[in-house]
Amino acid sequence: MVLSDRTIKQQMLAGRIRIEPCDPEDIQPSSVDLHLGDSFQVFRNSRYPYIDPSREQSGLMELVKATAEEPFVLHPGEFVLGTTIERIVLANDLVARLEGKSSLGRLGLLIHSTAGYVDPGWDGRLTLELSNVANLPIVLMPGMPIGQISFYQMTTPVDRPYGTPGLGSKYQGQADVTSSRMFKNFDER
Repeated sequence: MVLSDRTIKQQMLAGRIRIEPCDPEDIQPSSVDLHLGDSFQVFRNSRYPYIDPSREQSGLMELVKATAEEPFVLHPGEFVLGTTIERIVLANDLVARLEGKSSLGRLGLLIHSTAGYVDPGWDGRLTLELSNVANLPIVLMPGMPIGQISFYQMTTPVDRPYGTPGLGSKYQGQADVTSSRMFKNFDER
């Protein structure tokens, strides 16, 4: 079941959903608006001849900071990682979905490729997979509304929430934009 604004507020008061910071004006009928952080990870195409998910490729991505005076410009066909300002913490019986703002989608901005699901027990900022499918560059300003998160009640609490040792949770507690750690899946074999 999708949580309504009333239930989201109740769950926040009970500490079962934490969104830090959260302006009450960001609570929508069945979601909460999230905002773009100032950090971006950009591919450095000259470092490697290809991306190998089975290996750690240090230097594959470069951290870029944006400001109000110098926002980040996402060019057509470009893919970068960004982050939300907000830290999200979920109880062990709640899951969440991250979706883009329709007004930005109508401009050609996608905020996730596959990482729209937030597991029960999650704690951290959300990394955004930003793509420009328009024909013109899109200006991304730190602090702008970038997406919305909705919450779902599970039938029971999970036995092993995200972050449980041995589960392979690679992003628990991330505080900034975080590049892929897929190589850890191969290290564990």
